[in-house]
Amino acid sequence: MSANLVAKSLAGGHAHRTLFESLDLTVAPGDVVGVVGANGAGKTTLLRILAGALAPLEGTVSTAPSDAFVGWLPQEHERVEGETVGQYVARRTGAAAATDAMERAAAAMGAGDDSAATADAYAHSLDHWLACGAPDLDERLPPVLADLGLDVGPDALMTSLSGGQAARAALAVLMLSRFDLVLLDEPTNDLDLAGLERLETFVRGLRAGVVLVSHDREFLSRVVTRVVELDLAQHQVAVYDGGYDAFLEERAIARRHARDAYEEFAEKKADLVSRARVQREWSSQGVRNAMRKSPDNDKVRRRAQSESSEKQAQKVRQMESRIARLEEVEEPRKEWELRFSIGAAPRSSSVVATLDRAVVRLGDFTFGPASLQISAGDRIGVTGPNGAGKTTLLRLLLGRLAPDDGRSGLGPSVAVGQIDQARTGLDEDLPLGAAFEKAVPDMAPADVRTLLAKFGLKADQVTSLVGRLSPGERTRAAMALLQARGVNLLVLDEPTNHLDLPAIEQLEEALESYDGALLLVTHDRRLLDNVRLDQRWQVEGGRVTAGHPA
Repeated sequence: MSANLVAKSLAGGHAHRTLFESLDLTVAPGDVVGVVGANGAGKTTLLRILAGALAPLEGTVSTAPSDAFVGWLPQEHERVEGETVGQYVARRTGAAAATDAMERAAAAMGAGDDSAATADAYAHSLDHWLACGAPDLDERLPPVLADLGLDVGPDALMTSLSGGQAARAALAVLMLSRFDLVLLDEPTNDLDLAGLERLETFVRGLRAGVVLVSHDREFLSRVVTRVVELDLAQHQVAVYDGGYDAFLEERAIARRHARDAYEEFAEKKADLVSRARVQREWSSQGVRNAMRKSPDNDKVRRRAQSESSEKQAQKVRQMESRIARLEEVEEPRKEWELRFSIGAAPRSSSVVATLDRAVVRLGDFTFGPASLQISAGDRIGVTGPNGAGKTTLLRLLLGRLAPDDGRSGLGPSVAVGQIDQARTGLDEDLPLGAAFEKAVPDMAPADVRTLLAKFGLKADQVTSLVGRLSPGERTRAAMALLQARGVNLLVLDEPTNHLDLPAIEQLEEALESYDGALLLVTHDRRLLDNVRLDQRWQVEGGRVTAGHPA
């Protein structure tokens, strides 16, 4: 069933704070709307309002037809204990809830309730159960899992899956869903390149309208047909027709025009204020001169000088009137920007890390043999599908995993800085401030809080346990730690996950000025294109192929 979603004069936020307002948006079948903005601008809040999970502060959201099946797929950072892959897919596709509703309605009828309301409830729940694809979900699930390369069955526990496997299970949810309108929050997180391509193909081919939040710039560029920007700094909402790249260009032009308009206004106002001040001084001086130089009996001269002073005063009033009539142009407010740099340690030994025919056996998986070397200043991009052995490679190089055969070695005077996928660089059982002080004992507590504040981590986060921080907050804390410490070997494992677009751009700038050795593991295609690299290591099936960037 095709459906439209219409939002009118929409405002969202919390009781004490409005994040966005005056949003008008229509999503028709085939539309793919990308929602962008800094973390905290209200992107997830907007999706929750569109899904009906949160009431708007103002405005309305409606669908046509009114019973359209709206599928909201939020990020799920915690997996439900005891939930199988099959149960996870049934829950996320809405099939489980539809089945429960239909069975309750059938039970009510079976208990002898033959009222019209009960019959209508059963008919409605049955139609919804059929429409959402619940009857044959169990048959459709295994082939989709196999097609996505997820080598586990529907009975496997979600808690037993790796991050990459869980991402593929989330992709299976989307492919098995029968939503009339689809709301996606960060669907690209943890997907490898093959998964990203499948997601892009699927989203572009959907007949349903889609609203999605993503920080993957290449994904946005390839799929979105319209962009909604939530600009927290300017307290503005803008809807741009066209794709993501067209949005970037149009936004840059709009910001430049806004700055030019303000500067023209400010210059004109300053000139008028200056001229008015000079004329007021001339008028006051003329009055003083008339009173000092004119004798009491020289009425003609005194009248002439008084008239001259009145003319000056009239010019002042005219100038002040011109200032008052100026159309006020508000100065564009500069949004908060993450200012990130990577602390430098003294240069390491010329050989940073080596593998000499290193082999690791982990159950049925074998990594290697691998013979590799990282030299001082090498900048290496590491790519490969999920489960290929990229994390095993990093652990071997950093000396955190001993090879079963062959040798591995980390050079002397190597100062390692790392952001891993779990963002585990700080003690999870301590408040963030205390954990940071423990990690950097030479840093004064006041300096710790100042540094964390520069990364957008304020009092609420500083006093919260590290384990309770959001993934985005943990990532920014890990970046702050890199800035506080000296590093000459930087290891980044999917660093852009959970970072907003301005922070990703800051990360790219910091990497450009960093001159130590770099190991960058990422599926972010624009990051790979934008960061200067000397080598590319492709990891697949436990084997590493070294080459140069294209």
